[in-house]
Parts: sequence; structure tokens; C-alpha cells
Amino acid sequence: MSAKQINVADSENVTKYTRYERARIVGARALQISMGAPVLLKEIKTVEPIEVALTELERGLIPITVKKINKSARHEVNPA
Repeated sequence: MSAKQINVADSENVTKYTRYERARIVGARALQISMGAPVLLKEIKTVEPIEVALTELERGLIPITVKKINKSARHEVNPA
């Protein structure tokens, strides 16, 4: 398996993910594929689940969402 650069910013409607979020999404999707889940690509060039999951992520086909919490909204204000 070769290292592959993921460029999620090409699409305007795609959320920017951190590298940790991308790793988690690709890992979860690759596990689903290896357990027999249907592949969301019409043409498949490889049978490796991780490479298929990477291609699905690049094309925006993975139906997995990431819930992000705005940390600045979580700070507490101590009343005086």
C-alpha cells in the first residue's frame, strides 16, 4: 500500500477534517468494507479496503459525520 495525500479541500461543500478525523473516518469505513459492506464506488481499481475508503473520502461518498464542539462556547464565566 502506498502513502496517499488526501486533498479534501477541492470540493467547496466538503468540511475540512483534521488528519485525526480523516484517519478515524477512513479506518471505520475500511472496517465496514472488510466486513462486507457495499462499496459506494462505481468503478473499483483495487480490492484493498483502506484504498477504497480513501477514494470514497476523496469523492465525498462516505456517509459518516463528525460532531465538532466549539470549545470557545464551553468556557464558564464566574459570577462576581
